[in-house]
Amino acid sequence: MGLTHLYCGNGKGKTTAAVGLSVRCAGAGGKVVFCQFGKDGTSSELRVLEQVPGIRVFVCRERFGFYKRMDEATRARARAAYTALLEEALAAAGEAQLLVLDEAVSAMNHGMIPMERVLEFLKTRPEGLEAVLTGREPPEALQAEADYITEMVKRKHPFDRGIAARKGIEF
Repeated sequence: MGLTHLYCGNGKGKTTAAVGLSVRCAGAGGKVVFCQFGKDGTSSELRVLEQVPGIRVFVCRERFGFYKRMDEATRARARAAYTALLEEALAAAGEAQLLVLDEAVSAMNHGMIPMERVLEFLKTRPEGLEAVLTGREPPEALQAEADYITEMVKRKHPFDRGIAARKGIEF
């Protein structure tokens, strides 16, 4: 039986949890498709994941910037690139035990990938495929589809004191 995990909230740890589950699955001999949206492939965890037997990483290496700062032409290019990335990952997931769509919630919320397509896939996915989606503010329809919802809550964060994200810790 494949279940759906949703790692959400404004706290640190959503991607970290998804990476941990990916490593666990691969360590048990499973095949993993790890797809990351909204990042350009330079997050440190990807270097390790790409070396783990059984894990295939899908990422768009083009930099578009933050969703909210994109002009309309950049937004259209990003939407096309991320939708193509989604389809590539979904096609590859047919042979996997675990599919991770990292930052998919944010990508859906900003119109970069179609929520309807993600929901359709979750409802019709191959039998036994576990799915993980991460991101802030998941829509109700996605929450209704989830079997696990884990919310990371920020109580305190160095960013609030002006400390920038640090390589190897936040990215």
